[in-house]
Amino acid sequence: MSGQADISAPPGRAARTRPAPAVVLELLKPITWFPPMWAFMCGAVSSGAPLLERWYLVLAGILLAGPLVCGMSQAVNDWFDRHVDAINEPHRPIPSGRMPGRWGLYVAVCWTGVSLAWGGMLGLWGFLATLLGVALAWAYSAPPLRLKANGWWGNLACGLAYESLPWITAAAVLSAAAPSAEVLVIATLYGLGAHGIMTLNDFKAIEGDRRIGIRSLPVQLGPERAARVACWFMAVPQAVVVVLLLAMGAPVHAALVALLLAGQGWAMARMLTDPKKLAPWYNGTGVLQFVLGMLTCGFALRAGAGF
Repeated sequence: MSGQADISAPPGRAARTRPAPAVVLELLKPITWFPPMWAFMCGAVSSGAPLLERWYLVLAGILLAGPLVCGMSQAVNDWFDRHVDAINEPHRPIPSGRMPGRWGLYVAVCWTGVSLAWGGMLGLWGFLATLLGVALAWAYSAPPLRLKANGWWGNLACGLAYESLPWITAAAVLSAAAPSAEVLVIATLYGLGAHGIMTLNDFKAIEGDRRIGIRSLPVQLGPERAARVACWFMAVPQAVVVVLLLAMGAPVHAALVALLLAGQGWAMARMLTDPKKLAPWYNGTGVLQFVLGMLTCGFALRAGAGF
């Protein structure tokens, strides 16, 4: 798709030679920065490091996870999705013409370089994690891999990059050592759970994805089956987390995660009655409980729970 002609400005709107700063910020989508920033914070908590003493590393990592790497991934995605966005969301910066010419690509490349430079300031662990995050972002959106073309692989890459990688990175950077096995396992489980969240996020683009040939799970399975698959992806890893917390000697934390999972179960049951309509509602209710469970696990690991 990158070889197709660029989306031009809508008729009657004067062409711009460069985007306004507000449009660049819109392309980076600040609303999407929360999940990786939250995951980094959970990783920082789980590291056991004195956070007040190392506040500068926490702040630098949160900026890396959100405005930089996540913002960069949004710019990359919007550039390579500009034709499907012209169908699904024509108001976005590139298809609307407010991000003229190839400026969307320029922003993506520039922000990639800034992210790598910033990650390098966090030491070897920070740079390697940033390199992996950047690689996943480009592989997700750009040919020839374009992982998002298949919802099974694309959502997996996205979930791991948004939840697992920032968590593991924070634990490594704050402790200046390889993360513990407990951190690796729990962070990975929450990344797998985020696969379901990404599936629900695809509901808003079903028509355009179908026309362009992106095989998201709602396109492949239909909204009802895709919603059920999403629920299983979200619920099973958290159930495993509850079992692991019990095995690690953290029954109070396990009970809290179980209660949050029960709340998600109620929200899932309601969402499944009309997935296309209620998927956005679930993102404001069930996902909140999902991320609170992440932080609960961070405190369990900080308290010294282990296998």
